[in-house]
Amino acid sequence: MTARAGGGEWQLDWAHPEPEPAPVTSIAWRLGHVIVGVLGARAHSHFGGPEADILQWDYAGTAQQALDQLDAAYAAWSDGVRALDDEGLRRAVGPAEGPWAESPMLTLVLHINREAIHHLAEVALLRDLWANGLR
Repeated sequence: MTARAGGGEWQLDWAHPEPEPAPVTSIAWRLGHVIVGVLGARAHSHFGGPEADILQWDYAGTAQQALDQLDAAYAAWSDGVRALDDEGLRRAVGPAEGPWAESPMLTLVLHINREAIHHLAEVALLRDLWANGLR
């Protein structure tokens, strides 16, 4: 199923399952994915952060708005992780993580950090390519 995701003026292309081969995505798409799908949804489901639903999110229309959203999502996730003690890191993540419900929170923390690093490195690469006229 291919659709547009978002609850505001700006929307992202979205498909489930992901098409094969997956298309090259834009900086905006990658930032939206990190803000909502990687950080925001987890901050909401595990730490009581604001709701973050890829289909209803009000995606940013400017770079500054995207950076503000990224800062807020990162702060919500990081604050929640910092509040975990050893027991909290060992506790199962629960049904919010679907088939990984029995995995410890520490595994999720490592996964989310790896996802953020991976996708934000892609954003940096795309910025460098655009800045140097290599589109």
